Amino acid sequence: MLKELFKKKDIAAMIRETESTNGGLRRSLTATNLVALGIGAIVGTGIFVLTGQAASQYAGPALTISFVISALGCIFAGFCYAEFAAMIPVSGSVYSYSYATMGEFLAWFIGWDLILEYLFAGSAVAVGWSGYMQNLLAGWGINLPHHLAQSTLEQVNGEWVWTGSIINFPAVCIVAVITVLLLGGIRQSAWVNNVIVAIKVLVILLFIGFGLSYIDIGNWTPYIPENTGTFGQYGLSGILRGAAVVFCAYLGFDALSTAAQETRHPQKDMPKGILISLIICTLLYVAVTAVLTGIVNYRILNVDAPIAVAIDTAGEGLAWMSPFIKLGAIAGLSSVILVVMMGQSRIYYAISRDGLLPRLFSKINARRGTPKNATIFSGIATGITAGLLPLSVLSELLSIGTLMAFTIVCISILILRRTHAHIHRPFKVPLVWVIPPLGAFFCILQMVSLPGSTWMRLIIWTLIGFAIYFSYGRRHSHLN
Repeated sequence: MLKELFKKKDIAAMIRETESTNGGLRRSLTATNLVALGIGAIVGTGIFVLTGQAASQYAGPALTISFVISALGCIFAGFCYAEFAAMIPVSGSVYSYSYATMGEFLAWFIGWDLILEYLFAGSAVAVGWSGYMQNLLAGWGINLPHHLAQSTLEQVNGEWVWTGSIINFPAVCIVAVITVLLLGGIRQSAWVNNVIVAIKVLVILLFIGFGLSYIDIGNWTPYIPENTGTFGQYGLSGILRGAAVVFCAYLGFDALSTAAQETRHPQKDMPKGILISLIICTLLYVAVTAVLTGIVNYRILNVDAPIAVAIDTAGEGLAWMSPFIKLGAIAGLSSVILVVMMGQSRIYYAISRDGLLPRLFSKINARRGTPKNATIFSGIATGITAGLLPLSVLSELLSIGTLMAFTIVCISILILRRTHAHIHRPFKVPLVWVIPPLGAFFCILQMVSLPGSTWMRLIIWTLIGFAIYFSYGRRHSHLN
C-alpha cells in the first residue's frame, strides 16, 4: 500500500503525452498573453479589496512592508515555479509537479489544497467585485435590497451568524458571466483579459499619479501602530499577519502555471510570464498601498471597496476619477475571476485525467478545446461560495492554501535537483540551495501568523480530501 501511495509519475512520459496529444487542449498563448494573464490575476484582489481590510485590521500604513515581505516569498517561489513550468509544461501546476517528485498521495494532498485555493480565490474576488459594483450603482441612485446585497453568513467573535441576506446576488452574477466566457475557449478568454488588463493598469496609474497630491502625512503617523496586546493586531506581528493575508493577492503566477499546456512555447515563455508579471505587480501594490493609506486613515478602510472610499474622501479634487476608478476596479476584478476560474478548471482536469476524480471532469469540448464539465462545476462551486461566505473568512483560507502550495513548490525543486539531476532544464533557479529554502521559510513564517481558526478549517478540508482519496481516488488511479 505504501508503495502505491508514493508511486511517482515519470517526467519524460508526462512531457511525451502533452507533445503527442496535449490532452485535447489547444496551444494558443504567447509570452505577451502570459504576462497579461499574470497581471490580470495578480492585480485585483490585493489592490482593490484586501489593501483596505489588511491595513485597517492588521498592519496600518506599514502594510507596504507587508507587501514587500510577501513579495520576497513570492519572488523566491516564482523562480521555482518558472523552473517547473519550463521543465514540465503540463496542466495542473503544483499538483503535477508534486506527482513527479513526491508521489501520488502527496500530489493528491496538494491538488486538494489547490482546489481550496482557487475556489476561495474566485469567491473572494467575486465578493470584492460585488462591493465595487454596489458602490458604483449607489452613485447612480440604485440600491439593491439588503437580502440580495451581501453574504448570507458572517463570523462575529468566532460564531457564525445570519446577516439577514439570502445571497450576495452580484457576486453570483459575475461568476456566471465569467463561466460562460471561459466556455468560449482559451483564445477568446485571453483576448478579453488583455483588454481588461490594459484598462485596469491605466486606472491604477491614474490613482497613483493624481492621488499623490492628496496625501496627508499625518495618516502615516504612526507608521507602525502599537500592538493592541493581541498577536496580529498591529505592531510587528500585525505586519506579519498583514503579509500572510495579502499573500493570496500574488496567486496570479500560480494560476499562470496551470496554462503551461496551452502555451505555444512553454519552455521559453513560462519563466518570462511568471517573473515579469510578478515584478510589475509588486511595484504597483506598494505604490497603491502608500497612496491609499496616505489619503485615508487606515482605521476606516475596513470595507470591500477601499480605493472607492479614498476617492470619495479626497473630495472634489478627485471626484472626476470616481467612476473611472470604480469601473476600472470592476473590470480588473473581473479579469482576476477569469484567470483564477480558468486555473481551477485546469486543476480539476489534471486530477481527473489521472483518475483521482471522476472522468467527466477531464472531458474536452472538441470545438472549443476547453474542459467543459470542469469549467461548469468550478462556476457552480465558486458562485455558491461567493454568495454565502464573507470576504474575511474567504481571504484567510485562500492565503493559507496559497502559502502551502508555494512551500511545496520550493521543497519540490530541491528534491528534483537530487533525484533528477540530469534532466533538461530550459530555466534553472539560481543559487538553488539558497533561494528555494528562503522561499519556503518566508511562506511558513506567514502561515504560522494566521489565526488558529483558519488552521482548523484547513485541517477539516484536508480530512475531507483524504476521505475522497481513499474512497475513490486510490481505487481509480491510472498510475496504480
